[in-house]
Amino acid sequence: MSLVELIAQADERGLAASGLACLDRCVPLLGGDDEVLRPLWASLTEAAGAGEWGERLEQTRAKLDTPGVGDEAAVLAHRMLRDAPAELCGGPVRLWADACSVASLQIHRLLDTAEDEAGSVDARREGRTDGMSPLVAAELRRQVTVLEVLAGHGPAGLRRALEISVEGRRVLRAVVSRRSRQQG
Repeated sequence: MSLVELIAQADERGLAASGLACLDRCVPLLGGDDEVLRPLWASLTEAAGAGEWGERLEQTRAKLDTPGVGDEAAVLAHRMLRDAPAELCGGPVRLWADACSVASLQIHRLLDTAEDEAGSVDARREGRTDGMSPLVAAELRRQVTVLEVLAGHGPAGLRRALEISVEGRRVLRAVVSRRSRQQG
């Protein structure tokens, strides 16, 4: 099943976790530490409830309150945080999750030193993977896996989704660090 189809079938919690996972993997571009999004992850659990999401989102934005300036990858990451809906319901969370998917793939494409043969990340999201660059391929796999885990395990899949995001964040942090050293 393609990423586009998985997003179309996801429930609100799955969509919120999917968008948050994309944002979490891009935290190195936001200047945040590894724990900055933990309160948002916690708000997706059964015990906390989605009602705490809006308040925790504002607190997170305040911690990462830097303008979306800089290179294109950083601008895209800031846009993911800025556009997160205050309430996790209906159309807005679906639009945000979809936009985060596109932005995260685009960020990985921008940061990959290998060429990606596709004209856009839309082809990747629809399942056309020939000539895909390694960093984009890994991000696409992570996005698909997060949605599959959440669809198959519901709230119990949140821990695995977070683990997948932590792995992706480490990879992106290494890429950003290497890029920074090369640019002097």
